[in-house]
Amino acid sequence: MTYRPYEIHGEDRKSRWLITCDHASNVVPDSLGGTLGLLPEDMERHIAYDIGAAGASLALADALGCPAVLSNFSRLVIDPNRGNQDPTQLMRLYDGSVIPGNRHVDAKEHARRRAAYFTPYHDAVAQIAARRTDTVIVAMHSFTRQLRARPSRPWHIGVLFAWDARLAEPFIKLLEAEPDLVVGSNQPYAGHLPGDGIDRHALRHGRMNVLIELRQDLIEAPHAQQAWGERLAPLLEAALAETIS
Repeated sequence: MTYRPYEIHGEDRKSRWLITCDHASNVVPDSLGGTLGLLPEDMERHIAYDIGAAGASLALADALGCPAVLSNFSRLVIDPNRGNQDPTQLMRLYDGSVIPGNRHVDAKEHARRRAAYFTPYHDAVAQIAARRTDTVIVAMHSFTRQLRARPSRPWHIGVLFAWDARLAEPFIKLLEAEPDLVVGSNQPYAGHLPGDGIDRHALRHGRMNVLIELRQDLIEAPHAQQAWGERLAPLLEAALAETIS
């Protein structure tokens, strides 16, 4: 099978919703030797991809009846959720781990990876997003409960947003009404990086959007990914209804 740096799930669906998953995969393509010099167990860590995010994205897309676009390369190859001017687009050190295959990457190789992986993925997202004038983008991510030498993170779910909070604000309120959830508003990260996925595909086009971060230990298992997708879908629909009521 020919390698493709992205997957489109439910491509024929006509919903205004669009799910993206920038860090869906820990794949290192064969063109890079299938490895970046890390041990297999390191490629299963959060440094290589967003654990559980792909399954949760597919479950959410099915529950909403909408398409999803997922990356098919590790964030360590090149990070699709970083702008071209961001020095962390190609990581040489991540959460205490040196990335051997990135230590000596020069500008030429960086540009080659951008053209081979980063750009085709974003082109696929752009094409799906442009099919409707009212597209709403939900970017799905996951976060580790604790980075090395850092405090444990208490949130079950984080909702990230920049200056366009039309969807995020009602969504956060609905989540906060759920008695079993600890919700982070722009936690565990800030809600905007210039050139990131939401900036590129939503903010620059005036599209409503939200970025969801689920804690990885809550979505490791397929049944948990399915449950979260089914749980989030009606809350997103209700939040969207509030923006247009």
